[in-house]
Amino acid sequence: MSARIPDAADLRGRFVGRLVVVEPLAVEHEAGLFDAAQEGELFRWMPLSIADSPAQLHDWVQRSLEASRTRGEVPFTVLDAATGLPIGSTRFLEIRLEHLRVEIGWTWMARRVWGNGHNVEAKLLLLSHAFEHVRCRRVEFKTDARNERSRGALLALGATFEGTFRKHMVVRDGSSRDSAYYAIIDDDWPRVKALLQTRLAAIARDP
Repeated sequence: MSARIPDAADLRGRFVGRLVVVEPLAVEHEAGLFDAAQEGELFRWMPLSIADSPAQLHDWVQRSLEASRTRGEVPFTVLDAATGLPIGSTRFLEIRLEHLRVEIGWTWMARRVWGNGHNVEAKLLLLSHAFEHVRCRRVEFKTDARNERSRGALLALGATFEGTFRKHMVVRDGSSRDSAYYAIIDDDWPRVKALLQTRLAAIARDP
């Protein structure tokens, strides 16, 4: 008898770490997410900005929840574990679990937590769930090929650059975007997990 194929419901959950809590996106997070979104040009490379008004962010939350219902995306709010306040968002998308493959994307964090380990721990929690509980064989990431900060962060995460999809998307100003693709596969996971745990331990030791 063949093994059961997982589905999007298996990717959902609430994941608790030392620095962050990653929990399903909800309308109750809107005010906190809007506050977090005000900290600089967080959405320069995103398909749209959600920082201009509470109404704009509300529409994004509604569209995200609709995508969860109709396209199987799994959006999350990232909370600061110490305060319980929203500091950003991320999600599973492009879910192809018949191939044991998923993407992590639409990730953004308030500037005040950059470099403090919050994004690293959020990724560790999601990757651990994808590889160890859902038994994915591949987790993908993509970013605008011009976004050097994001590309550097993905390499630091332990992901492997796999190439560039030219004219892959149409962005806000109507121009074409090349997308740089990165991935972690299950063979990489023990090494990547150890790397992320070491990074978090080093942050914890910093005064």
